[in-house]
Amino acid sequence: MEVLFLQYVYHIMPKEMNGKSLVSLNHLKSIDKRLYEKYASKYEDSADRKLLMDRTIPKLDCLWNDTVHFTPLHPNHVFRIVDELGVNVPAELKFFKIPIMNLKGNRNAIYHYKKEYYEGPATAISHSNIDILKLDDYRELSQLPEDTKNYFIMESKKGNRFGMFHFVPHILSHGEVPIDNAEIISWNQNTD
Repeated sequence: MEVLFLQYVYHIMPKEMNGKSLVSLNHLKSIDKRLYEKYASKYEDSADRKLLMDRTIPKLDCLWNDTVHFTPLHPNHVFRIVDELGVNVPAELKFFKIPIMNLKGNRNAIYHYKKEYYEGPATAISHSNIDILKLDDYRELSQLPEDTKNYFIMESKKGNRFGMFHFVPHILSHGEVPIDNAEIISWNQNTD
């Protein structure tokens, strides 16, 4: 008999939030203009990153910020390596640990974020780098992708600021995602 384990996705806990659901940045604009401006400001730190606001997601046929973004990897995998590298990060960064079935009813995709298809935030997402996600087929990642580790090492040696989930697949959900049954975890909590 096969034992099935609950599967989860992870989302950084917003410092400020309204309601009991995660919503896309573009949807937030119609709900709370002040919070929208606060969270949209992270796209202002570089010209390339600003272009993400207009990036289309193939197969979902919507904009990047029309979706809620999740990682399929327990964030402790990221914390351990950046901590080992001596990167200055907060030890107590909080995440929602959300059952994958909370995405039911939404249109969902997995953005594989593979290095061979990625040409920067200013370029279109390759159709080869994204698939529609069937929730019953979803499985969490059990380790940090090798390309992500190499990226962390390279960027930390240069002393650059870098994205914590670069080359880690993203789960993109077009719709609201309830969090009433989500667990709050810290990324420094060991997964072992």
